[in-house]
Amino acid sequence: MLIGDVARRSGVSARMLRHYDSLGLVRPTGRTEAGYREYSSEDIRRILHVESLRSLGMSLREVGRALDDPGFTPSELVDDLIRQTRERIAAETALLTRLRRIGATEPAGWEDVLQIVALLQALRSESAGSRQRAALSSVDGVPVPVEALAEAALSETDPNVAGALRWALARAGDGGLALLADGLGSSVADVRKRAVQSIAEIPTGEATALLQDALTDSDIAVRRSAALSLAARGEADAIPTLIDMVVEGTDDTAAADALSALTSDPALADQITTRLVDCLAQDTLESSARRRLTQALADIPGTTTSGALAALSHDEDRGVALTAAYVLTLRDARSGAAVA
Repeated sequence: MLIGDVARRSGVSARMLRHYDSLGLVRPTGRTEAGYREYSSEDIRRILHVESLRSLGMSLREVGRALDDPGFTPSELVDDLIRQTRERIAAETALLTRLRRIGATEPAGWEDVLQIVALLQALRSESAGSRQRAALSSVDGVPVPVEALAEAALSETDPNVAGALRWALARAGDGGLALLADGLGSSVADVRKRAVQSIAEIPTGEATALLQDALTDSDIAVRRSAALSLAARGEADAIPTLIDMVVEGTDDTAAADALSALTSDPALADQITTRLVDCLAQDTLESSARRRLTQALADIPGTTTSGALAALSHDEDRGVALTAAYVLTLRDARSGAAVA
């Protein structure tokens, strides 16, 4: 069969068949008297094999080795092709994401496109300063896609840059909330904590619901961060975690302050006092934890708290008793000053 016929039947161009011949990949078995290439049935079968292997992403050199080396084992090459394909898909997906983000900003001209691309690149810079400037510029005239800000916030480890990213996200509204919610499902605890910290800056009901979900996170640091954020929103769901923080001595001052802030709702003051007193009654609690719980009562208003402190001033643990008596003295002084 001549080259033109082979090209029509195989779908491989005559030019490519000549290239295969020059590489020694598929050489026609014979030649006509006029010197034209003449392919046998076996030659055509080899052409089809070449095309099949090329469809897997193999180079012509790899195809030749696979067909001609009796000792060739395909497993290593196939594994390598899988790796290359995954890398290619990841690169194409990243490119598609960038293009979508640029399109979402509705650029008016190429100057806008170039500015946005520069900012997206800056968000991935190794320089913390560059990343921070990119975050701040997102609210300074050049719109950075909110999804890019959310993605950067979930991976940012520098505290200053992270703060700038959270601020920018808050200014952008709740557009990045869906991606931050995905961050709460990450297998990495640090990513989940960064998601909580970013969600905390968004003052919407949907954000509050996500923070409440984070109270059941498997990582204690994530739960604590969510509790502090919820307390700032006046959410009573945070109370148990905040009291645990006081008991454990981890960010106990911040937790006590958060409990105090919650008592702006009078209905919560007695509830908090009751929970603190119940914890104090536990026999297994260490003296230091009981003192911290007593101190936490200091800024909880109401007669229930005053009564609890009066009882604690006679506690068997001298440290607890002295702490309660001192707290009562401070409360009486504040009360007297308020009356005056």
